[in-house]
Amino acid sequence: MKLRRSRASKRGRIEIIPMIDVMFFLLATFMLASLAMQRLDAVKLDLPQGAAQPLAEQQPLTLSVSRAGQIQVNRRTVKLNEIADAVKRRLPADGNVVVAADAGAPNGRVVQAMLQARRGGAAHFLIAVQRDNP
Repeated sequence: MKLRRSRASKRGRIEIIPMIDVMFFLLATFMLASLAMQRLDAVKLDLPQGAAQPLAEQQPLTLSVSRAGQIQVNRRTVKLNEIADAVKRRLPADGNVVVAADAGAPNGRVVQAMLQARRGGAAHFLIAVQRDNP
């Protein structure tokens, strides 16, 4: 005669759903905290709408183009042919340049300014946008 156990033994399980919930909460918290730390050193412009990731803590070089086509490098007005020299003097070690162009700025003027900044040693361009308000 074969005896059966009165209770079948069950294997223990690790529930990962609560852990996933906690990780998403932490991710959202850190994303919101990092968005609050973003600063731009640019003139007041009407930026186009879009989504962007926050910048690092260091102050990047800012290339601003206004609606009238006026160009500024870190709030200092320069002419188109002076951009390369201004960028060479002020370019940070990582070579990033933030382009803050007004939504109504002529696209050709923005591209010309970026090409001049590239001649001055700019390696990467970051486009400044205004955050969407849900």
